[in-house]
Amino acid sequence: MTMNTLLLITGPTGVGKTELTLRLAQHFTCPVISADSRQIYREIPIGTAAPTADELARIKHYFVGTRSITEDYSAGQYERDCLELIAQLQNNRHNTEKPFAILTGGSMMYLDAVCKGFDDIPDVAPEIRRQIRDGYMKGGLTWLQTEVQRIDPDYWLSVDRQNPQRLMHCLEVTLSAGKPYSSFRKRNTQSRNFNVLKVALDRPREELYARINRRVDIMIAAGLEDEARTVYPLKHFNSLQTVGYRELFDYFDGKISREEAIRLIKQNSRHYAKRQLTWFRSDKTIHWLNADLDYETQLDTITAWLHTHCLQQ
Repeated sequence: MTMNTLLLITGPTGVGKTELTLRLAQHFTCPVISADSRQIYREIPIGTAAPTADELARIKHYFVGTRSITEDYSAGQYERDCLELIAQLQNNRHNTEKPFAILTGGSMMYLDAVCKGFDDIPDVAPEIRRQIRDGYMKGGLTWLQTEVQRIDPDYWLSVDRQNPQRLMHCLEVTLSAGKPYSSFRKRNTQSRNFNVLKVALDRPREELYARINRRVDIMIAAGLEDEARTVYPLKHFNSLQTVGYRELFDYFDGKISREEAIRLIKQNSRHYAKRQLTWFRSDKTIHWLNADLDYETQLDTITAWLHTHCLQQ
């Protein structure tokens, strides 16, 4: 039996993906591919909970700290880059009875990019990207919501309306192409020359939320506020329109207190985790794994799933 399988370890933010992924990567002697749309940016390691220097030294990682926050980078570009990397890893692998890599992260569009692929979305003209960014800077989230509802009511029905990146992308594509973004979203699954075993970690909701709150406190203690101040002059870039930075930027702008910013980071992180769980539970191909199980039990369970999955392909 040979294995041509990509092992996916996912789950909501704060659930404990990193620790398990590192132990599995050491066990299977394979690299880790990050599917985190913010860990790819090198300037913001604290707020994105990026792997530490020690963790990066222990296990080869891809797509961690490889881009600058000033660069535009999309899920579509990630799909192209990641598939090219996967082809290289498949060609270079030595043990065909183990997964050739572990894909890990919780960015839903990045995971879909690798596992399902995207429809052929047209490129966005730079001047339109600047136009939308300027509109967002002046009008805020309310302006984005109003514009998306006006020009693409179909997408408005399904989009996360609190996510400025998704809203801006819709406007950019619509204005560049001259037709609604939703018309390009056919959701046709692309064929892949590898199998994907999807494993999602799960915890009781109260426990998960407590872990998220603690992680925010740890980030603050580790210097998240200073990190946010460093990138504050670049706050208009899409890469920084994310939880942990938007709230601190509002604090720096005098809109809210420091205490309120921290409270909102925790609250918005919990809300994001809830949206992730809803999305994961809609995917019936995911195998759910109790994050509170001891590592040996988790390893045995995943190993059994891998062999069963391989036999079924």
